[in-house]
Amino acid sequence: MEIKASMVKELRDKTGAGMMDAKKALVESDGDMDKAIELLRQKGMASADKKMGRIAAEGTIASVIEGKVGAMVEVNCETDFVAKNEDFKAFANMMAKAVAELNPSSVEELLTLDCPVCKKPIEEVIKEKIAKIGEKITVRRFVRYDAPCCVNTYIHNGKIGVLLEAKCQTCDESLTKDICLHIASNAPEFVSREEIPASVIAEEKRIEMGKEDLAKKPENIREKIVEGRVNKLMAQRCLLEQPFVKNPDITVSQLIEGKCEIVRFERYVLGEGLEKRQDNFAEEVMSQIKG
Repeated sequence: MEIKASMVKELRDKTGAGMMDAKKALVESDGDMDKAIELLRQKGMASADKKMGRIAAEGTIASVIEGKVGAMVEVNCETDFVAKNEDFKAFANMMAKAVAELNPSSVEELLTLDCPVCKKPIEEVIKEKIAKIGEKITVRRFVRYDAPCCVNTYIHNGKIGVLLEAKCQTCDESLTKDICLHIASNAPEFVSREEIPASVIAEEKRIEMGKEDLAKKPENIREKIVEGRVNKLMAQRCLLEQPFVKNPDITVSQLIEGKCEIVRFERYVLGEGLEKRQDNFAEEVMSQIKG
């Protein structure tokens, strides 16, 4: 039987399943809509895809280092309870390993690739996890460094993650780990002053120039004060100029002088920028009472 696009759309509307899954189910059921729905439910695909509309801002950040390749991922779920589940954590670690080994260019590409651990398409693995755990699960983002010298990582309770690439005179894992810890704690945005876009500096200068405490000062005085303030603000945002978290008497630049050079870093905070689900338990109880 010919499977028409309208049939696929109807099945997707009824189940929330993906296009390819819906088409396969229709082919397998010879176009029988009810059988196709049943097939999707049996495979956990209908329930899984319906859950994809929910808010998933909890989860964990995981990373892996394999030789000189490092990868870090953020995997989201709906509740902190699931985020603490060992099976979910193992899945996140598996995704980090997949990113390291497969080198995808995007999350979309990652989902189409076969997982190096379980040898199945990652999109299918995620749907199976959703069916098993009962919550929406997404791989939100990842970063991967293939470093000619050394790469290191630090994850703080699954909530903050850092991936770092450095060039060291002799690969000092302890030193680069300390730098990762510092980045996690102090949240620099740039490695050095040279990386800061001119537009960022100009915007900070505009904001400082408009502050009330400078309104009555002469223009030349305002310029000098603002220059000093902006210089201080930029230093706070640069890794190399920050006081080292374990010894504030020295900067990170002084810490690594003659030992290594920071090439780049990425810092993730779990759920940053995502809408958090707000549970109103009183309303939930009342809705259940009302039936």
